[in-house]
Amino acid sequence: MRAILAALLLTLMANATAAATCRDATFEGDRFTLCSATADQDLRLFLTGPEGTPYGGFAAVNSALAAQGQTLTFAMNAGMYQPDLSPVGLYIEDGTQRARLITTDGPGNFGLLPNGVFCISDRFAVIETRVFAATKPTCRYASQSGPMLVIAGREHPRFLPSSDSLHFRNGVGVSADGMTATFVISDTRVNFDRFARFFRDVLHTPDALYFDGSISRLYAPDLNRDDLGFAIGPIVGLVSPKP
Repeated sequence: MRAILAALLLTLMANATAAATCRDATFEGDRFTLCSATADQDLRLFLTGPEGTPYGGFAAVNSALAAQGQTLTFAMNAGMYQPDLSPVGLYIEDGTQRARLITTDGPGNFGLLPNGVFCISDRFAVIETRVFAATKPTCRYASQSGPMLVIAGREHPRFLPSSDSLHFRNGVGVSADGMTATFVISDTRVNFDRFARFFRDVLHTPDALYFDGSISRLYAPDLNRDDLGFAIGPIVGLVSPKP
């Protein structure tokens, strides 16, 4: 019986590791890196440490987690932010709302409606902002960003295949059952159309949300990757026990 239980535990651990594994992919000649988390795993958002100072990067989050015997399995920037690293739109961390929902349009990518909210509860969801405002779902963690990349299986109506606005970009797509969230960063400069179609046509995520571009960064120790750069605001990361 002990041998059976031990084998079962090893299988469960292997499955959890596999679900969190990051990998590389190509689409229409462009390169992408993607990392997935499942709803039974410990996916969180991070903004400030215990003293109220913004983490600003992956190393500071890992240092805080290490004190609790934990570590980041992977992480990336998770939404747009002000010069002081505070979120541009709605931000909820561990059930506490830290910034309000913005439903109006505006300049820049964030205001290119429809935009949306990435919500973490017992499942994952990417919800269009005005739907979110009307339905008021409960999220343990949430980050508003924009524009939406894919909305109910359709690409954002403002994206153009011929656009020459090329940037490194990152975002998140959620499976139809809400049980898997896949985080993607482009490793070559792409326009919105190609980035959105990667989620729609390759990952088949019916809803996907843009996080940011140019400053996009990924921490993926499985791939020996730790992107450096300017300090960043909200961070999404998968947490696991420290080996």
